[in-house]
Amino acid sequence: MKDIYLPLHHGKAPYWLLNRMKRLAEPIVKLIIVEYGEREFFRRISDPIFFQSFSNVLGFDWNSSGSTTVLTGVLKSVLNKEEFEVRVAGGKGSSALRAPEEIQKYSEEIGADPEKLIKFSRIAAKTDGAALIDGYSIYHHAVFFSPRYFTVVQQGMNEKEKLARRYHWEVYRSIPKIEEVHSGIVAERQEKEVVNMVSRLSRNARDVCVDLVRDGSFKRDYRKLLSISKFRGGLYIPRRIDWKAVEKAYNLQPKNFEELILVKGIGRETVRALALISDLIYNVNYDREDPAKYCFAVGGKDGVPFPVRKQTYDEVIEFMREVVKQTELGNVEKRNLMRNLQKMVSRYGGSD
Repeated sequence: MKDIYLPLHHGKAPYWLLNRMKRLAEPIVKLIIVEYGEREFFRRISDPIFFQSFSNVLGFDWNSSGSTTVLTGVLKSVLNKEEFEVRVAGGKGSSALRAPEEIQKYSEEIGADPEKLIKFSRIAAKTDGAALIDGYSIYHHAVFFSPRYFTVVQQGMNEKEKLARRYHWEVYRSIPKIEEVHSGIVAERQEKEVVNMVSRLSRNARDVCVDLVRDGSFKRDYRKLLSISKFRGGLYIPRRIDWKAVEKAYNLQPKNFEELILVKGIGRETVRALALISDLIYNVNYDREDPAKYCFAVGGKDGVPFPVRKQTYDEVIEFMREVVKQTELGNVEKRNLMRNLQKMVSRYGGSD
């Protein structure tokens, strides 16, 4: 495999481009669902490489952090219509906060289960915001759903480093346990200091965290942790814990980790403290490995080149070619799409 250099572009998509993206995206989305099935559409959305490729084919900047927000907005405009049974709720910033009410509204339109989907939305947001502590704060949260399937695409920002990363979840039919939920995480770099409570290697640590809260020993053990930390270098011990949230969690007696992180006020600092207690005091390890699976530029001030899986890109390009060939687009629009695909071939294809 050769190295693929992915330049970073800045700026907002102009209205003329957004309108064109919507016009080109609609028949492609329709064809994927009609020809390949609804499940395949969700699988493609949950695939980070396909998602990025789709944005590129529609004409947006190559691997800009804006690809996430712009493509989500385009798909939201295309899918939230009567002719589709798939809906998109949420988005960037304040739109993310409206996800629950949008889920309620769109669920009534298509006959989906709003209670299940709203719970999934909350779990996904809290998981990537508090259970996977990687230095990125979630600012984009979009739930893709139908009466049968659902997934989520989220993006976080590291304000200090001015870097972004995108989180793609697997496709689900029921609410999952918080373990190995990601189909891929797109990042410019892998982080060294991570508390990965989403990993299967953290299963025992998650159980201990719940036990610490349920038996009320968290505050006592936290004082012990602060004492131990004086003699152990390199540890980041959170100083600000929401003790009212911990007390509320104790009163609620959560049955599992999923219920624990849904308690209002239980955030990354509390989860970090619980993980450290489970490790240093009870010798129950948590996973410290960053689960980012694809490394190519998705934002930040300086784009750094990373190798990309050529075989995966080739498969996506071929798939998109076949979709474009079968669309209802006019000849001019179809030629434009094929031209964009050819640019992808020249950038990501070629000789080994």
